[in-house]
Amino acid sequence: MAITEARPEAGPAGSYGISPQRHPIMEWLTTTDHKKIGIMYLVNSFFWFSVAGLLAVFIRVELAEPGTQYFAEQQYNELFTMHGTTMIFLFVIPILAGFGNYIVPLQIGALDMAFPRVNALSFWMLPLAGIILFSGYLTGGAACAGWTEYPTVSLQPCGTGVGTDLWIVALLLIGTSSILGGVNFLTTIFNMRAPGMTMFRMPLFTWTMLVTSLLVLLATPVIASALVMLLIDRNLGGSFFDPAKGGITVLWQNVFWFYSHPAVYVMVLPGMGIISEVLPVFSRKPLFGYKAFVFATAGIGALGFSVWAHHMFTTGTVLLPFFSIMTFLIAVPTGVKFFNWIATLWKGKIWFTTANLFAFGFLSMFLIGGIDGVFLASPPVDFALHDTYWVIAHIHYVLFGGSVFAVYAGMYYWFPKFTGKRLNEGLGKLHFWLQMIGFNLTFMPMHVLGLLGMPRRISDYIPFTDWTGLNQLQTVGSLLIAVSTAPFLANVWLTLRRKDRDPENPWDANTLEWWTTSPPPAHNFDSLPEIHSERPLFDAQHADELTVHADATTTGAR
Repeated sequence: MAITEARPEAGPAGSYGISPQRHPIMEWLTTTDHKKIGIMYLVNSFFWFSVAGLLAVFIRVELAEPGTQYFAEQQYNELFTMHGTTMIFLFVIPILAGFGNYIVPLQIGALDMAFPRVNALSFWMLPLAGIILFSGYLTGGAACAGWTEYPTVSLQPCGTGVGTDLWIVALLLIGTSSILGGVNFLTTIFNMRAPGMTMFRMPLFTWTMLVTSLLVLLATPVIASALVMLLIDRNLGGSFFDPAKGGITVLWQNVFWFYSHPAVYVMVLPGMGIISEVLPVFSRKPLFGYKAFVFATAGIGALGFSVWAHHMFTTGTVLLPFFSIMTFLIAVPTGVKFFNWIATLWKGKIWFTTANLFAFGFLSMFLIGGIDGVFLASPPVDFALHDTYWVIAHIHYVLFGGSVFAVYAGMYYWFPKFTGKRLNEGLGKLHFWLQMIGFNLTFMPMHVLGLLGMPRRISDYIPFTDWTGLNQLQTVGSLLIAVSTAPFLANVWLTLRRKDRDPENPWDANTLEWWTTSPPPAHNFDSLPEIHSERPLFDAQHADELTVHADATTTGAR
């Protein structure tokens, strides 16, 4: 088997995450190893996922019956604000960055991220931001204007404390963390690829992290500027958004959605990358249309900056035909990806592992989110459905369906890489089916409620029979989603306690992260195979077959 030159030896203590003997806790707290930082991203994100999920259950329990049972209106406003903020900024975006931290350097044959200390700094900003965000509950009330914090609501006092100001500071920290992370990913990908790893030989997950990092660098400074302006308006007498002082409230919406719509793809593109790694491995086929997939990823990234105003059709301040057409247009590269995934599965030897089931879950749920979003891209329909539960259904099918299902697919797929042990398949499949059923019980009825005219963000409703029954069904579904995490947590706990280990490459996967040991050593690789395609491990393991095939082809040509 052909092997490239041996990797350089680790340098002085501290290089490549190697450090003098220290207490394990201090080792984790001070590590600059991208793998340990990646694991810390995952653990921190799952913690905030649990917090945000608990808030969601509180919301659904309150809405199970008409009337106000458990939470005052102010408390309810804080619940849905903190739920949305935490899910988006402390779970979905960071956990995908966590996968990137662990996997990207391994997939391109690098020893570490380009700036290890900056990488550690990027991570530690996140738990600090979470503490600041939730400290609003200790100061008289958390933020309560929704995760969009639209002025003029966000210019008003929220409770008796400084919850909204803390929300702004927390998001500025998270944004800084994302920008530093984006710079690190781009520098790593462009400068630290192994010999032979050209751009069009990079695994697709790495490609999606590259495009995602570009989106972060271009969009995040825009929302950061808006957050600073809002902080000035609230505390220093500014007048950017306050109409009473000559400000323009719609300015916030323009700036907020100029960031937040590309941010949707920050939350979905890495998920698409994960699925593009999982499906070929468990179909025993190469991904169909590799280059088309790359161009579609870049196309989604570019078009993502041209559709922000479709969130603002009902404001009457945007050019409806242009933004409607651009919104429909972005479905084209997304459709290319779906056709590529389906073609990959076509006539494949499909292996129904838990990772693959979650990948199928991603495909079906994200497809529904795409279809119900098409209705909102049409201004006449959007005018009817705007600010109803249809919109909540859409965002959850896109973000939960497009991110959480992909996160679990990646977790079950790469867990043996993280630990050397596969998660239990029986518990995994129980986890999948509980989540799939709970998810659809929770969010599918929201489409009907939206058509019936139930507004979003309300804490109470008149006891219409149709609304009550569907809300109760959603509450049952949300409880089922919460229960579905139990087998996953039990699975992780039991697997970590196992003494035996699985093979280094238990899935017979194709990409470079599976070339090294599971888990990898501190310096990642002792050696690397020659890289001739986007499947270097497959090439190395099947070199004899490929040689025979090439000889036969050559002979035939003669």
